[in-house]
Amino acid sequence: MNAENTQQNALEEIKVSLKMKLASLWTTFMFLYIYVDYFHLYMPDSLESILAGKVFEFDITQVFLLVAMTFVIIPVLMIFLSVGLPAKVNRWTNIIVATVYIPYMLFNLAGEAWVHMYLAAAVEVVLLLIIIRYAWKWPRIV
Repeated sequence: MNAENTQQNALEEIKVSLKMKLASLWTTFMFLYIYVDYFHLYMPDSLESILAGKVFEFDITQVFLLVAMTFVIIPVLMIFLSVGLPAKVNRWTNIIVATVYIPYMLFNLAGEAWVHMYLAAAVEVVLLLIIIRYAWKWPRIV
């Protein structure tokens, strides 16, 4: 192999499986999801509200934290499930979970939302729509 062929091969696109694309989309979604919550801590009165036992209008209780953790666990698991599930189950799992998370991401804008939260919600919804599109167009074996 000569240098020209080596350079040409290095520049070729590598085919990425649909499962890996979905897993990377869920990973990207999770980074954004977590950082929105992290940056929320920098908003005025946020820490005082948390120390007073409130998040938005909700009391911080074990049930609240259990529900919040569940809403984090599901997309975290989708990273693995997008790679590990068989195609037919994988397709519908991605479509259903992404569809459920769109209104949830928009609900997070209720109350006092800052511009960074609107930007993040827009990107999160776009990522979820891409997940739905990829899963919907998943080649079906007849």
